[in-house]
Amino acid sequence: MNNKIDISVVIPLLDEAESLPELHQWIKRVMNEHGYSYEVLFIDDGSKDDSWKVIESLSDQDPSVSGIKFQRNYGKSAALHMGFEACKGQVVITMDADLQDSPDEIPELYRMITEEDLDIVSGWKKKRYDPISKTIPTKLYNWAARRITGIYLHDFNCGLKAYKSAVVKSIELYGDMHRYIPAIAKYAGFTNIGEKVVQHQARKYGKTKFGLNRFLNGPLDLMTVAFLGRFGKKPMHFFGAIGMLLFMIGLGFAIYLGVDKLFIDKSARLISQRTEFYIALTSMIIGSQFFLAGFLAEMIGRNAAHRNVYLVEKTLNVD
Repeated sequence: MNNKIDISVVIPLLDEAESLPELHQWIKRVMNEHGYSYEVLFIDDGSKDDSWKVIESLSDQDPSVSGIKFQRNYGKSAALHMGFEACKGQVVITMDADLQDSPDEIPELYRMITEEDLDIVSGWKKKRYDPISKTIPTKLYNWAARRITGIYLHDFNCGLKAYKSAVVKSIELYGDMHRYIPAIAKYAGFTNIGEKVVQHQARKYGKTKFGLNRFLNGPLDLMTVAFLGRFGKKPMHFFGAIGMLLFMIGLGFAIYLGVDKLFIDKSARLISQRTEFYIALTSMIIGSQFFLAGFLAEMIGRNAAHRNVYLVEKTLNVD
């Protein structure tokens, strides 16, 4: 740990050639003013403009700059995942490349991680300069994320965040999971999560990458994160519980119908003509299917490569 540099700045980007020189100079000024050892890692997510040429030029001028270029666009989560694997800093800071995140926030984010012993510090763009088509969905997603994850952050999707190195080295990102890194980290055992109001600026160059697909992908990803966090290693606890409940409801109706026909109202119509019969039948069938789904998930999980992978914080007298 002592051999690591102070700060890694991981910046995913797509078609931001105009912003990169200014962003690099801004980061460099802040780092030099505070005497940090640092690296800036640009992740080019399949840009079609001259972003990679700019990164190469910056790297020639400044040895603290490095980069990874994807052959095609994979998404922000993939870019962050690669950046997290490659970074070497004790504190990892992520920010967007469009100059809407201010590098002047870095010293305070670093202090909160190192002095307050927080695992994550998430930025909160309290005053935003985004169009209403972006701010309204963001508010809805943040509300839903707070309710489902139990993490009370105002702005889950803020790109400006700080992490302990152990956090980013312990989590896996895919799909569009970058929005819910605090939740993924919480389920991995990193529960000291803080928040800081950060400066947000209007976009200076280019255009936003916000798309309508986030309206669908955001809630689906949130449900995936919540489910995997709670039941990823014990799916039978979810599917089996629902299956058992439904089966018992169906069995209860079946017993009621049998008792009623045999002992109470023997002259009643056929059991198969009663509504309760179909409720009982449907409940027992669906309940059995849920139970089998849980059983199959357990069998698959038992043979998974990461079945018994657990994050160990400390050991004592263990070889």
